[in-house]
Amino acid sequence: MQLYLGMNKMELLWDELKTEIGALLLVLVADQSALCALYYESERPQLMQRLTRRYGQFQMRRAKNPQGFTELLQAYFAGDYQALDRIPVSAEGTPFQQQVWSALRAIPSGETIAYGELAAKIGKPTAARAVGLANAVNPVAIVVPCHRVIGANAKLVGYGGGLERKQWLLNHEGVTLPVVG
Repeated sequence: MQLYLGMNKMELLWDELKTEIGALLLVLVADQSALCALYYESERPQLMQRLTRRYGQFQMRRAKNPQGFTELLQAYFAGDYQALDRIPVSAEGTPFQQQVWSALRAIPSGETIAYGELAAKIGKPTAARAVGLANAVNPVAIVVPCHRVIGANAKLVGYGGGLERKQWLLNHEGVTLPVVG
């Protein structure tokens, strides 16, 4: 179900969550059943571009804890790592990107995987760079845990929110890697 208001404007619900690694912006699709975007506040321009590409005209309405998703993210930051598994996602992407993002959601909290390993896991062993590109455009940070993908040398590489945030998230989940420096 899609809800359009006025002249074909889709209504998107949003909320903000302040965390140890900065403010997060949650955006839900109009039927309120799934998270369609989770960006850091510092990435607001990219978020708005992405939403415009996906929905055309839309309006955003602030909602407190829509569908309980803000509370589930708070639970994750408080140490309930499985809380992320209870958040349904509606991310727009190519079939390949969807495949990568689905595989990301299968990586357990506290574990990491290299780009090449993830490519092999989805049956495309030579597509490590393509997996990296799919990670780079992941519209639902943290919930689709692209932060759990690391370089083949077990080092932190690539994260749209910054390597310091990636390291914090991994440390939060109990993963210790070399310090970003």
